[in-house]
Amino acid sequence: MTTNRKSAGANRNATAAFHTEHRGNRYGRSEAARQAVLEAADGILAEAGFTALTMEGIAARAGVGKQTIYRWWPSKTDVLMDAFLDDAFQHLTPLDSGDLSTDLRNQLSNLAKFLTQSDAGAVFRALAGQAQHDAKMAERFRSDYLRRQRELDRLPLERAIERGDLAADVDIDLILDQLIGPIYYRVLVTGKTVGNKFTNSLVAEFLKTI
Repeated sequence: MTTNRKSAGANRNATAAFHTEHRGNRYGRSEAARQAVLEAADGILAEAGFTALTMEGIAARAGVGKQTIYRWWPSKTDVLMDAFLDDAFQHLTPLDSGDLSTDLRNQLSNLAKFLTQSDAGAVFRALAGQAQHDAKMAERFRSDYLRRQRELDRLPLERAIERGDLAADVDIDLILDQLIGPIYYRVLVTGKTVGNKFTNSLVAEFLKTI
């Protein structure tokens, strides 16, 4: 799965809750140039890996000056983080079908595909690796992605509580650990397959407990 930035531009720009919206500024940054830079960073990392990714390479592929990029982002890691946050909002905001089982199966399937089949998944793994020895980047990764994504992941369960499908006193964080934790574990640790059979089984086991 390859992320289509152009078709999703309107959705990403419509919200400031998940990431900071960027518009033209006193340096002349335009949304079109920003998207070109983020798409270039995604593509180079997916093709050649984190080590081969350079600000020079990003600038060349995006068709902008290197110094222009440095005015907007201090490092290639910051470019990747913005690219990843854009992609995460586009793909990982849960829909509301009105049915908890359907919502959870869709959400877990989308997360698994996002992390394993898209350019954004390669960015995620690179950022997670970088966070192991970059404390500042690790804090941003936790605050800008993990914490905010957790808020989105809570939505299907909170809606189920509002409908009366779940008890009001359920431990939502514990449920999310049980449902989503195994996906991240397979992606980052074991490298095992994370297909629909696996994600659906996580949902099925959870639903047996309610």
